[in-house]
Amino acid sequence: MIERPMEENIIVGAPRYCPVLPLKNLVALPKSIVPVVVGREVSIAAVEYAMAHNKKEIFITAQQSPDIDIPTGDDLYVHGTRGVILQVVKLQNGTLKILVEGVTRARIASIEQEAPFIGVMLEELSSQEIKHAPTLKSLWKELLGLFKEYIGLNEKLSSDLLGLFRGPEDLDFLCDTIAVHVSFTFTEKQALIELVDLKERALLVTEFLKREVDNLRTDKTIRKRVQSQVEKHQRDYYLTEQLRAIQRELGRDDAAQEIEEIRKKAKKIKMSAEALEKVESELRRLEQMPPMSPEAAVARNYVDWLITIPWHEKSKDTVSLQKAEQLLDDSHAGMKKPKERVVEFLAARKYAKENLKHAPIICLVGPPGVGKTSFAQSIAEALGRPMVRISLGGVRDEAEIRGHRRTYIGAMPGKIIQSMKRIKVMNPVIVLDEIDKMSMDFRGDPSSALLEVLDPEQNKNFVDHFLEVEYDLSNVMFIATANVGENIPYPLLDRMEVIYLNGYTEAEKLEIAKKFLIPKHLQEHALSSEKVVLSDLVLKSMIEDFTKEAGVRQLERYIAKIMRKCIQVLLANKKVKSVEVTHDMLEKWFGVPPFRREDRKRVDATGLATGLAWTEVGGDVLEIEVTVLKGKGGLTLTGQLGEVMQESAQAAMSYLRSRAKDLGLKENFYADLDVHVHIPEGAIPKDGPSAGITIATAVMSALTQIPVKCTVAMTGEITLRGRVLPVGGLKEKLLAATRFGIKQVIVSKQNAKDIKEFVHELDPSLTIAYVETMDEVAALALEKNPFIAHDKKVIKPSNADKLKKPARGKKIKGKK
Repeated sequence: MIERPMEENIIVGAPRYCPVLPLKNLVALPKSIVPVVVGREVSIAAVEYAMAHNKKEIFITAQQSPDIDIPTGDDLYVHGTRGVILQVVKLQNGTLKILVEGVTRARIASIEQEAPFIGVMLEELSSQEIKHAPTLKSLWKELLGLFKEYIGLNEKLSSDLLGLFRGPEDLDFLCDTIAVHVSFTFTEKQALIELVDLKERALLVTEFLKREVDNLRTDKTIRKRVQSQVEKHQRDYYLTEQLRAIQRELGRDDAAQEIEEIRKKAKKIKMSAEALEKVESELRRLEQMPPMSPEAAVARNYVDWLITIPWHEKSKDTVSLQKAEQLLDDSHAGMKKPKERVVEFLAARKYAKENLKHAPIICLVGPPGVGKTSFAQSIAEALGRPMVRISLGGVRDEAEIRGHRRTYIGAMPGKIIQSMKRIKVMNPVIVLDEIDKMSMDFRGDPSSALLEVLDPEQNKNFVDHFLEVEYDLSNVMFIATANVGENIPYPLLDRMEVIYLNGYTEAEKLEIAKKFLIPKHLQEHALSSEKVVLSDLVLKSMIEDFTKEAGVRQLERYIAKIMRKCIQVLLANKKVKSVEVTHDMLEKWFGVPPFRREDRKRVDATGLATGLAWTEVGGDVLEIEVTVLKGKGGLTLTGQLGEVMQESAQAAMSYLRSRAKDLGLKENFYADLDVHVHIPEGAIPKDGPSAGITIATAVMSALTQIPVKCTVAMTGEITLRGRVLPVGGLKEKLLAATRFGIKQVIVSKQNAKDIKEFVHELDPSLTIAYVETMDEVAALALEKNPFIAHDKKVIKPSNADKLKKPARGKKIKGKK
């Protein structure tokens, strides 16, 4: 037998024997009548014993685990209720249906038997009364008020229950009654049956009851809201039907049906709440307008734009990394950095998936003809996304980007929203072509409007003036193209990842011609490689002698012309099956080569130095001529030089005057001499600091009468102390030096790190000399070092040096 400890102050009377009725997930409380279906043998035996031998009294308690079919004493809760069986009905299947009324709390003192039923010695428990009257009254008032509210909220309970309680003295009865009629959990009811301290039990019941009251309040609010919505829908339906009948009478039935279809479509495409509200507002206006009125046309156009732009549709990036790399390599030669950036994004997209919120915003900067726009097309193909191109050249109206406000006649969205409508997905590739060619006037600044479009933190909430709702552009991959990065406003340039595309080397042009251009034009002209034969020597001649460009557009035109000429030959003579293009044919078809290298050969001369220039179409050479004349110490600069280049010439002259003694010149040699610096092709503006050391070298040669090596070119900024500072555009300049037959190029030592990135693309025959001072430049560029050879102490003014063979070359635009 299991002995239970007893508390004398709550035990009523001596323990007595009682059969046990174990219940599953059910707690019987005092003052409650519980119907129970008894089917287990141990329970039936306990009921029969109680009816026959125990004055119908039975101990009702719950099993600790409902999964046990034949419980023992240890499987039961110690605390339960002593009850009286009021009624027993035997059912046909042998089970009993009984009514049990709980009388008082009790607990098991000891287990006497476990078969054929569980019999225990029972101790009845009385509640510990609350002796402090104010506390008792306060708990009574709180609990009764909550119970009244619960009955008011619960339609299943009658308010007659409140008449059972007389006052605070019935607090025990009130707690148990509430526990019976309120939907407390099994665990909560078991906790209440075990609590004999009336104050603690009342507080616990209050806590449970407050929770249930809150739940009922919430349920009532929801039901009320649902009911009001149902009533509103019914009312709306009735009014809508009436409105339809009126519209049928007015002959507007088709318009109403169309509006209803638009309304359904707007809800189906799951646009933003703000946009849906705008659509609904415009549709309500449309319903009140005559279908043929101008206002109706404007409203309908606005709604059409809102429902036709994509709101959730996206294309999937299905292309693999290897296939993307292959697509980019097959479509464009070189361009290592742009290709790497695209593959990086694709890899990050595949790995991070939807966590990668923003698409990259790239700006490809490079000279014309290097393939910026076509490369953007290849990026779209590599990503498996649709592409749309927006040309910004000459755009000067802000409304082209942001759209016109609807107050204007013929208003429409800007180019961005128009492109989104045309492409029908939210994550296309949009190419902003010639972004550096935009301008501004009184109508606004389109480059400022692009700040919002190209800012990853702002374009997710882009607002077009026409739509007047926020639209998400964060999934769009923007690729801008430009020829000159300096023409792009800095705030706009700062928002983009700039990738510079330099001009092609002659080897790259040859590869592009063989791999891309010739097959393309053979296919376009229905020719084959057997009918038209172009050798590498002929292609090299075309590249070197007939073109001077950073890209390959001019070369492509010549190739297309060759195809047309070959077709003429084939048609003129049916016996000819193949045409092998030769150098003589090139001169016959194209004329005298304009850039033949033999014409560009020069000889060493005094006062003539070769510089390197960067232009929009790539690099070029810059010949600087200096003549010393009788005068009064003047410095004349001609050739339409910009302010920066003029200052470079002045700095070079000041440096030479400071080093007059080292050069073997009089200290005041400039007092009776004038120095004239001229850069040919005077119709073309020239500017920039990179000609500083070239001007200094030419002036030094003219003053010392030491010739400048014609195979040496240079670029770098000069200071008053004779230091050589770094400059930009080195790749284009060095490629130009190779084209013009230069053997050695002098650059600042600080540019060494820049040249390392593309040194493998340069002609191996080109030597690069890195210098820090003008002393080193003079030693390399002049036939003799003027700082250690003072052969000519007095300089006589002379006319311009006569060259054995004048240099020829095409005009260079935008030198700096």
